[in-house]
Amino acid sequence: MRAGLIIVGIILLVAGIWIVSGHASYQDTDTLLQVGSAKITATHDKGVPQWVGIAGIVVGGLFAVSGFISKR
Repeated sequence: MRAGLIIVGIILLVAGIWIVSGHASYQDTDTLLQVGSAKITATHDKGVPQWVGIAGIVVGGLFAVSGFISKR
C-alpha cells in the first residue's frame, strides 16, 4: 500500500506539472451543419484547465507524502 501511494502520488504530481506548464490539450469536435447523412464538422484544440493541474499537484503531493511517512 505504501509503495502504491508513492507511485500514484508521483504520477499525479508529474501530470499536474505537465498540465500547469500548458502542454496538455484535447480535441473537441463540433457539428456545424447536418443535412441527412452529410455533416460538416470542425475540430478545435482546447487546453486542459489549469485548476485540474493544480488539483493534481496538491493531491499527488498529499499521496506521496502520506506514502513516505506511513509506518507500514
